Amino acid sequence: MEKTIEYNLAYEILPAVRVSLSDRKPWILRLDRNEDLLKGSSDKEAFEQWKKSWQGPDVSWLDPEGQHNEEIIRDILGIIRKGCRLIMLKNVGLLAVGIRFSEVNEALQGDVSGKVPGKNEGGMKDKIVVITGAAQGFGKGLAEHFATEGACVVVADINGEAGEKTVNELIKKTQNPGLIFLSVDVTDSNSIDQMIRQTVFAFGGLDLFISNAGVLKAGGLETLEEEAFDFVTKVNYKGLYLGTKYASRVMKTQHEYRPGYFMDIIQINSKSGLQGSNRNFAYAGSKFGSIGLIQSFALELVKDNIKVNAVCPGNFFDGPLWSDPEKGLFVQYLRAGKVPGAQNIEDVRKHYENRVPMKRGCLVEDVYKAVKYLIDQEYETGQALPVTGGQVMLK
Repeated sequence: MEKTIEYNLAYEILPAVRVSLSDRKPWILRLDRNEDLLKGSSDKEAFEQWKKSWQGPDVSWLDPEGQHNEEIIRDILGIIRKGCRLIMLKNVGLLAVGIRFSEVNEALQGDVSGKVPGKNEGGMKDKIVVITGAAQGFGKGLAEHFATEGACVVVADINGEAGEKTVNELIKKTQNPGLIFLSVDVTDSNSIDQMIRQTVFAFGGLDLFISNAGVLKAGGLETLEEEAFDFVTKVNYKGLYLGTKYASRVMKTQHEYRPGYFMDIIQINSKSGLQGSNRNFAYAGSKFGSIGLIQSFALELVKDNIKVNAVCPGNFFDGPLWSDPEKGLFVQYLRAGKVPGAQNIEDVRKHYENRVPMKRGCLVEDVYKAVKYLIDQEYETGQALPVTGGQVMLK
């Protein structure tokens, strides 16, 4: 496969530049490619014309055509180290570089205040996080937590309307402008590839990939259609494979240029990945299989300092799967008489809560703490961490 300049930038050049700029936390890079900028990047003459109307900080010119990746990386680093934080790349667009996302954003908007950037804080501040299936449920909750900590967050989902709404809501709620929505179909390799590329163009690299997108189609052997089985398998199992394949490409480059840097791939699995689920074999099978992928990817990627783990939550009773007033499981189970003696939804909920030793369902906060644990520790990979309130205990 012939690699385009866009491929090289996303998977090999920008991630390398990002981690080479500091021996502390990697910087943020943002590639702006609007129509005006693409016109201004077409050649040196067009660039000089564009500069006449530019009111922002100083911009350098760089022609990457015909150069090897190493030469492009060297030239970009050379320009940045001379103090210039904006680079017009021929036929590519305008690249902004900074310690923080806010600094990069201001530069692209023409901020000439000359403010001295502050130190880049620890923790998740300006870390780059992709979460699939993040328009609702656990994914949305995790996105909010990471955004609150100052991370750059990609809300990725197949539902564009819900995804855009979630991003707007979280930006307003967290006061963090570093959130974007990217449309993705996790079962399609081209869609995953484009999502990862756009992530790198927006922020410069990738620190944490959370494979959260999942679907559930329950049914027994005689009732579940083959089409439903294939759908669950593609989203829950194949989606993890494709996400890991493309996310790890960026991470491998970051490791090559900064060998001591740790990165994470985490799947939001399920307690159904730890024990069988009656008349829910498609879901349980996809989750069991995913743990096999997690363990295998962990062994393959450990040399690149990429930790691969899973979090296995118990039932998220407050999420739409259970609590949707029209088609949630509580309503379905009440109508089907699955819980003997239940008169209303609360009776059904209480029945299922009582099956958990901790007497409640799993919360977003529980999952977030487990995810943060897996990120913070540097001596665990290939694990499936239960977060089930004691309902499922490892043997």
